[in-house]
Amino acid sequence: MDVAGLPTTCNSKLRLNHVATRDAYVVGRLRAAGAIILGKLGTHEFAIGGPAFDLPFPPPRNPWNLNHHPGGSSSGSGAGVAAGLFPIALGSDSGGSVRHPASACGITGLKPTNGLVSRDGVAPLSFTMDHVGPMARSATDAAVLLEAIAGYDARDRGSLAADEFRFAPKSNLHGLRIGFVRHFHETDLRADPEVIAALEQVARVLADQGATISTCILPTLDEFAGVCRVMLASEVWPLHAEALRSQAAEYGRLSRQRLMAAVFLSASDYVWRNSVDAK
Repeated sequence: MDVAGLPTTCNSKLRLNHVATRDAYVVGRLRAAGAIILGKLGTHEFAIGGPAFDLPFPPPRNPWNLNHHPGGSSSGSGAGVAAGLFPIALGSDSGGSVRHPASACGITGLKPTNGLVSRDGVAPLSFTMDHVGPMARSATDAAVLLEAIAGYDARDRGSLAADEFRFAPKSNLHGLRIGFVRHFHETDLRADPEVIAALEQVARVLADQGATISTCILPTLDEFAGVCRVMLASEVWPLHAEALRSQAAEYGRLSRQRLMAAVFLSASDYVWRNSVDAK
């Protein structure tokens, strides 16, 4: 995310000399709300490469156990908030890059609904799936942060003029309906028993506060992951095609492998397949 006067490197050798000339929309919103911008944080290369040691900056560590991954791609945001280095941070999320580090580091992270938060000034990965989300040590702090960054922005073609978010604490959750997709962690990709028990405890607490908890059945995690890979591949290739043809060695090994896989599914293939399926 661009911060005027600071590098936006995306943790890549290809962008070490890229210095932002203006703030990203969300950074400008934070400044207007009185926030102090402390600096930039570690990420996977172009938010796709994964933790690696062949990049310009070393991968962040999980503050609870330095031998554990802090999640990604917004690794520095999750690790820094969990370590108490700062109270709030922003992350970008296309396929889990806010939610993964929030989960791994034990903080609150949210991928907002489409169009709620502008992506102007944020290095793109997938136009369909890219989001900017809040990360904090409590749900209240995350809500306050989301209110500060949410709003319509004409510079983002995906921004929705009608969307806004106002933080309004409630004394109970009466009238709130929550869908609980248990098969994600019970059968599709079975979680640790402690995690399963903790999720059930969360459901009980929410129900005690008046929420209606309903078990929902969705397609499997494998199906969601497959769709995600297809969409991401077709949308990320045009962003990196030229650099991969001329400067492939400048990419980290892991991100180069993931990006090169996209050459086999172009945006035109993706659009054509969607039109055929629609018929």
